[in-house]
Amino acid sequence: MAATKPDPTLKGAVDLAREAAESIAEQGTVGEHLGMDMVEDRVGTHYFSCTAKAYPGWRWAITVARVPRSKTVTVSETNLLPGDGALLSPQWLPYADRLAPGDIGPGDVTPKVDDDPLLEPGFEATGIVGDEDAAVAWELGLGRPRVLSAEGREAAAQRWYEGASGPSAPVAQKAPAPCASCGFFVPMAGALRSFFGVCANAWSPSDGRVVSCDHGCGAHSEVDMEAPEPEVIAPPVLDDTALERV
Repeated sequence: MAATKPDPTLKGAVDLAREAAESIAEQGTVGEHLGMDMVEDRVGTHYFSCTAKAYPGWRWAITVARVPRSKTVTVSETNLLPGDGALLSPQWLPYADRLAPGDIGPGDVTPKVDDDPLLEPGFEATGIVGDEDAAVAWELGLGRPRVLSAEGREAAAQRWYEGASGPSAPVAQKAPAPCASCGFFVPMAGALRSFFGVCANAWSPSDGRVVSCDHGCGAHSEVDMEAPEPEVIAPPVLDDTALERV
């Protein structure tokens, strides 16, 4: 593709381009002229350094043009564009990838993940590998010097149930479903199994904590939400028949 030939008329419109940049810039932030690039025939862009402390590495870009057989130059566009080493915002990520553990609050609900690798069908999750007798002994608490008494279990259960892990917690009051029906709920062993379990959901504010069966949060594995429709932005409309005389 042949390169666009330089246009002396557009190249000489530095003052016009600077005036256009100063009209949109904060006072005193339009620096030295950095040159001009031809965009196409009779269309070019002048560049000026941006001296604003908040925009290091950015530059003002002023596009100018002229009609065929005319020496009158007009301003088409004014922009502030990043250059080499410009300070940029982080790359945008969808909310599902941006969500971090602890972000779920009262009333928040996460979308259901049908193919979540952290979950599997219930009939496969036995939790017993290898020596079944040793597994049973461990679940019963055998082999330890001391275990909780009935009074100790009752005191712990009452404390958990009335605290942030029970059904009266703000996050549980607004939960769409209880922990007992969540795939990330791991029931406790022994006498407390019917009332408590451990949350194993990294997206839940209760991750790694004891929760009651009727506790809950918005990260429930089986609760879904209606995904928002992506925003559609119409392409810009360019009117080549209208000229703004400057």
